[in-house]
Amino acid sequence: MDLELRHLRCLVAIIDTGSFTDAAAELGVSQAAVSRTLAGLEETLGVRLLHRTSRSVTPTTAGVQVLARARHVLAEADDLVREATTGHTRLRIGHAWSAMGRHTAEFQRRWAAEHPDIELYLIRTNSATGGLAEGLCDLAVVRTAFDEARFADAVVGQERRYCAMAADDPWARRRSVPLTDIRERTLLIDRRTGTTTAELWPEGTRPTVEYTRDIDDWLAIIASGRCVGLTPESTGNQYRRDGVVFRPLRDAAPITVRLIWRRHDPHPATHAAVALLADLYRARGGRSARA
Repeated sequence: MDLELRHLRCLVAIIDTGSFTDAAAELGVSQAAVSRTLAGLEETLGVRLLHRTSRSVTPTTAGVQVLARARHVLAEADDLVREATTGHTRLRIGHAWSAMGRHTAEFQRRWAAEHPDIELYLIRTNSATGGLAEGLCDLAVVRTAFDEARFADAVVGQERRYCAMAADDPWARRRSVPLTDIRERTLLIDRRTGTTTAELWPEGTRPTVEYTRDIDDWLAIIASGRCVGLTPESTGNQYRRDGVVFRPLRDAAPITVRLIWRRHDPHPATHAAVALLADLYRARGGRSARA
């Protein structure tokens, strides 16, 4: 006999209601059906799950373990059904570090006002595609290269590069930092999702580099004064951290900000999201979107 969700629902109902009779009422079946379903589950698993007396029903040791897993599996199944049936009534936008930077709050406010029937979720995932490749979102904000054969994109704007440093760093007294001066320092880079690479400098003139894999670690190391970092303006807008300051970087090309989505399965609200975010960047002097 194959394990089915009805077996797990039956076990949970018996424990939660405290009796086979009440479980039957909860599930809308006969008490005999509850007994058969539980017996089928025990036969499938090869273990006894419940101690049953005339007054009580309690799980065995194996039953406690199976019950915990059953609750998890049923919750996951319910989430799957909910996602499928809600369809396009929600929009999940992923990002690796800094979402839409200074535009994040305004994007959320305007989306809620203009699209009240589509609930917006912002999801941070430390992956190169902000969770899109992993199936965690419908769209993603990216500032690095991506698989153009797999994902379609629209440019929504550009952001200036900034240098992040400890608040007591001598450079913190500067109004800006030349790109060439970074060669004097140890540069902290996130190889997985960061926008900075050693190719910003000619070979033979590149700074010493250390690596990290997470925004919180990146900020903590920079606050220690051991390294400096280069990052889009949005990072400073999104992450206010005591002990870290951001100064504009001179002589470096800006970073292009894109929304990307699965090429063959776009969310119906994709172009509305592109238009809104491009409008916000354009209002700050960014570049118009292209689809």
